[in-house]
Amino acid sequence: MMLEPFKEVWLADFEFKALPGERPIPHCLVAMEYRTKRRIRLYGEQLTKLKQAPFNVGADSLFVAFYASAEFGCFRALGWPLPIHVLDLFAEFRALWNGRRPKDGFSLISALTLHGLDHIDVVEKEEMRALAMRGPSTNEEYVALTDYCQTDTDALDKLLPRMEPNLDVAGRVVMRGGYMKSLAEMEWVGVGLDTQLLEAFRADWPVLQQRLVDRINPYYGVFDGIHFRFARFQEWLTRHGISWPRTGTGRLSTDDDTFREMSKLHPAISPLHELKATLGKMRLQALEVGADGRNRTMLSAYRASSGRNAPSSKKFIFGPAVWLRGLIRPKPGFALAYIDFMSEEFGIGAVLSGDGNMDSSL
Repeated sequence: MMLEPFKEVWLADFEFKALPGERPIPHCLVAMEYRTKRRIRLYGEQLTKLKQAPFNVGADSLFVAFYASAEFGCFRALGWPLPIHVLDLFAEFRALWNGRRPKDGFSLISALTLHGLDHIDVVEKEEMRALAMRGPSTNEEYVALTDYCQTDTDALDKLLPRMEPNLDVAGRVVMRGGYMKSLAEMEWVGVGLDTQLLEAFRADWPVLQQRLVDRINPYYGVFDGIHFRFARFQEWLTRHGISWPRTGTGRLSTDDDTFREMSKLHPAISPLHELKATLGKMRLQALEVGADGRNRTMLSAYRASSGRNAPSSKKFIFGPAVWLRGLIRPKPGFALAYIDFMSEEFGIGAVLSGDGNMDSSL
């Protein structure tokens, strides 16, 4: 069994406040040792005065959570060393259901439901989340929030034995859980931005968008202000004798992939494609930027079927148009390296498959 090598198995959950772009502020923690059912409940100064986790996070212990990077953000906020071995039941839930989407998504409640387990009422969960975001101010509110926090730890206690028989014991489980430590570090550090330039862009955004439209649209006449009009586009296509793909409902298909492919067949469409794609990615108002000028948002580990992160394209600086990455700036006295991998997926496939032809071509 996967848990046998570990002397202790600790299930844990934090409740915390995390404003857009800011680092988390922990309110409470509930942890339980899986075998003995020993429980630790801490909130307020009981929690913040500790210099390390109140349970074993060493080499003979396994830390279990559901979306562990949230817990590790709290570890970082408290200045605690991170656990060595991690089992993230969210990551394993995603792996088990990869390529499919449960009716209620990939939340803890969904995982419990699919394994035939009871869970807390959704309305009560939202009320407690609202309390965490506001921040408890009385002892009664701290106790209530800690009680709610305990329901998630108890849920892990019920979920783990249901999921354990299906867990990959070849080492990838702990590897996936370990990645959540790296993810937490990325979310903690964030991406430094030129906030003065960002605010200037935000102030002039409507003007910039309209100027782009005014430059390209006269040839097409398909925009009303900065809004794309389907009827006008249909008229333009008819005048130029272009047959265009449609959706299952008969509406013109105007997604980016369709525009890209049609631009190859009809080069005259390329400028319109570029304009529409640029306007669609010109989103700066929703970028989550902290008071320290760093862009932080949930990076959404394992959300893509490939196992990649899938952060919000509106909240993360790497989501909007590529040229907006010029807003990324290091602090004075620091340098910044922007590095990407080439043929990474092909290389991974070569190693996993043992295909010598693939390996030799790298």
